[in-house]
Amino acid sequence: MRLYLSSYQLGDHPEELVRMAGEGARGWVVANALDGGDPGRRARDTARQIAALARIGLRARDLDLREHDPSTIARAVGEPDFLWLRGGNVFTLRGALARSGLDALLVAGIREDAFVHAGFSAGACVLAPSLAGLEHCDGVDEALRLHGEVRWDGLGVLDRPVVPHLDSPGHPETALLGEVAARYARGGQAFWALRDGEALVVDGDRTAVV
Repeated sequence: MRLYLSSYQLGDHPEELVRMAGEGARGWVVANALDGGDPGRRARDTARQIAALARIGLRARDLDLREHDPSTIARAVGEPDFLWLRGGNVFTLRGALARSGLDALLVAGIREDAFVHAGFSAGACVLAPSLAGLEHCDGVDEALRLHGEVRWDGLGVLDRPVVPHLDSPGHPETALLGEVAARYARGGQAFWALRDGEALVVDGDRTAVV
């Protein structure tokens, strides 16, 4: 299993992603956590994600899950070296993963070590066993509007939730996510706490926040 889960964007140690994926690796950017917002912003940000990955030597293209369903997703994805899931609304992303069938493909591929799963914020949070608690930061109305349901189950790859943007004064959600973390702590729920710049790295037997 190889994971590079950043709090915000590439984080301070993108060399860890390059090391796991390999120099010149090819993969996909999944930006469907932004599906509920302005289409122009979504397109511009997807291009920025691809450019940021290119600057560290990784080649990526846009994989828009709205164009796929479980009958087409495996052929579309092919055999990438990595997938990069952009942040946004975690419930919107979860719904897009379920509707397209990428959720099952991701879980199987991660467990078989077929590719590196990478991303930030919602792209990390969606790997938790459950998304309960994150509604304090990410509203569920968008997922209801786009997908007709709210999926509260995460992909179950991690044994605990990820709480990004903690103690990150430059991020607009840091206060809300601090409250999410406090609620988890009061309830005895273990979680991965990430400040912007940090990333949770899992590489086989190695698990570390860098």
